[in-house]
Amino acid sequence: MKLTDNEKRDVVKLIQESKVLPEKYRFLLFDESKQIELTWNGKSDEISNVALPFQTIENIDEPRTEQVKMAQGSFDFSSGRQMTGWTNKLIWGDNKYILSSLKNGPMRDEIEKEGGIKLIYIDPPFDVGADFSMNVEIGDSSYEKKPNVLEHIAYRDTWGKGADSFLSMIYERLILMRDLLAEDGAIFVHCDGRLNSALRLILDEIFNKENYLNEIKWKRYAVHSTSTKQYDKNTDYILFYQKSNNFNINLQLESVESKDFKYFEKETKRYFNHVSLEQTSNASSKDEVRIIYGKKYTTKLGWRWSQETFDKRIKENPHIIYFTEKNRPRYKIYKDEFKGKPLGDFWTDLKYLSAGDNERVGYPTQKPEDFLERIIKTSTKEDDLIADFFCGSGTTAAVAEKLNRKWICCDLGKFSIHTCRKRMIGVQRELKNNEKNWRAFEILNLGKYQRQHFIYDGKSERDEIKKNQKVKKEKDFENLILEAYQAIAVKGFATIHGKKGEKFVSIGPINQPLSRNHVEEVITDCLKNHITSVDILGFEYEMGLFPTVQEEAKSKGLRLLYKQIPMEVFDKRAVSKGEIIFYDVAAIEFKPHFKGHKLSIELTDFAVFYNEDNINLDETLQNGKSKVIVESGKILEKKKDKNGIISEKVLTKNWHDWIDYWSVDFDYESKPEIIKFKTEDGKIEEEWTGNYIFENEWQSFRGKKEQNKLELKSSEREIINGKTKVAVKVVDIFGNDTMKVLELKI
Repeated sequence: MKLTDNEKRDVVKLIQESKVLPEKYRFLLFDESKQIELTWNGKSDEISNVALPFQTIENIDEPRTEQVKMAQGSFDFSSGRQMTGWTNKLIWGDNKYILSSLKNGPMRDEIEKEGGIKLIYIDPPFDVGADFSMNVEIGDSSYEKKPNVLEHIAYRDTWGKGADSFLSMIYERLILMRDLLAEDGAIFVHCDGRLNSALRLILDEIFNKENYLNEIKWKRYAVHSTSTKQYDKNTDYILFYQKSNNFNINLQLESVESKDFKYFEKETKRYFNHVSLEQTSNASSKDEVRIIYGKKYTTKLGWRWSQETFDKRIKENPHIIYFTEKNRPRYKIYKDEFKGKPLGDFWTDLKYLSAGDNERVGYPTQKPEDFLERIIKTSTKEDDLIADFFCGSGTTAAVAEKLNRKWICCDLGKFSIHTCRKRMIGVQRELKNNEKNWRAFEILNLGKYQRQHFIYDGKSERDEIKKNQKVKKEKDFENLILEAYQAIAVKGFATIHGKKGEKFVSIGPINQPLSRNHVEEVITDCLKNHITSVDILGFEYEMGLFPTVQEEAKSKGLRLLYKQIPMEVFDKRAVSKGEIIFYDVAAIEFKPHFKGHKLSIELTDFAVFYNEDNINLDETLQNGKSKVIVESGKILEKKKDKNGIISEKVLTKNWHDWIDYWSVDFDYESKPEIIKFKTEDGKIEEEWTGNYIFENEWQSFRGKKEQNKLELKSSEREIINGKTKVAVKVVDIFGNDTMKVLELKI
């Protein structure tokens, strides 16, 4: 210990006063191997180690089946249907819990059997002023979909304390990613210029600075700013690290634009560029004579080719030599033969997506497919497993599928998951049309189990304080919701929070989707207390929640009514004025059509009741401007003319205008949902949840240029047993799932 007597007294005094020690003492007091380390307020080495079971929401193994065909082996080559092998994963939820569960749970064994994750690419939310808003196309107009409560909370937690809270978020997740990454794997972390230096130090700490490979600069677009205060920010950064020296890079070539081959050869009708035949590295050949097409040439620099090479190349191609205006010989490089230039760490040939690009899916941070193609080809080979834990629009998954890679992708936003699902079905269709195979993918969720792990354990005094603060905040939140719903608070129940008239009220969590677990607890609470009617209020609902649990409650004499908590509930002024409207969750109607033993399904109605943050719009809308809003289950375009007169146009004229995607499972109870979990002694056990997996057998969705091509009647399916339970799932234009199940007999 290298402390002076004065320093020792200072340390004792600071500890007695419960004050933080200056950073210098950490290096003086402890043997620290790290020479450089980034520190910030809130940094912690505590890493999540929970292993939560994954709930399977949906399985999609065909882009759309018109007729069921079965075959042996891994693939059914007549239809492309995958029968065995790895199933790609699209996971909805907090990536902290997802990463921890992948690392510590049973799925780790599946990952290791595939050789481990060979590539991780992430593009975290870096923009301090950004949010999760998306543009949703409504006919010829677009609507800005605002983030839901879960996304609001995630963004607040990520950037609530500025860079400190972001670094804490990404630090824990990067450690989990490192532990999941194969020894011969690599990671690419996408960022902008504001935090790339801090991230570089974090990655040095986690992956070891010796494993740093590149800081790639990507020029997204040409300079167009007219600012006089700073240079235009047109560059992103991608930090590239290997897990160990076992990683092998597949060096890529930079594509070359047509403008680089501006010369035209009339004899062969080929475009070319030309390169000097003189170079200083061969200075020993300077002043030597070269005979080209019967004429003598000399150079003061040196020749790239010997006379023998000149003769050979000219014999192979009599037009290979190009002469400049000063009559200096150069050789031609033809466009149709050129494979590309060696790729460096400054990428200028991959342009950012424009608004009109066919790849566009309405996601503000969407990356071009050729950008991810380069990264995937650089670091993986066919059949390798890759992962993206901030998947957004699903570009990583789409490119991985096209390049015959396996993938795991996840995101917190339900709209992101829907966008990815729809996009991947489109990729499956594209591959099928090109007579190529694809892998099945499943949609997974942790929301059903996450709530129980959200509450603090109270392991220390500080944690206990946090727990008490959290309990108070939750109680304040419940009281606010009850006031907005015009209900009174009640006590003495486990899950019932209030009463409105003769109906009781239960409020779901603010921080997680309202899950089946919560509903089952409500049912138990109601039966125990002889309650027959309850309204359940929630911001976000677990995918596929309603059908089975609704039937279960009804069979026990209990009426459940689900209500959507609107975002306006956080406007205390609107709450005090009684202006908050709670809407029913969406409802589906469909009609079966029988032809002998064949069944088809026709979607006949879909009702939604959304309302979104349009209070005082008439006052805030500027003259000459317009805005697309959601109001009382309709999407309206409101315009204010130059005189302040407001007019409105209904954009959702028909019920199916709300539908972005719908699908059918013709035999809903054919595949029970089995979860795997680790016991305390490390054994893996399986358990049936009581639910069934939605097998996506037929689907129809809107394409970018197919606004009026949504099919409302499915193909036919033969019903062998004479009866079946049919499940119909509808996803609205905001990415919300609604499902209905009916038992049908022929």
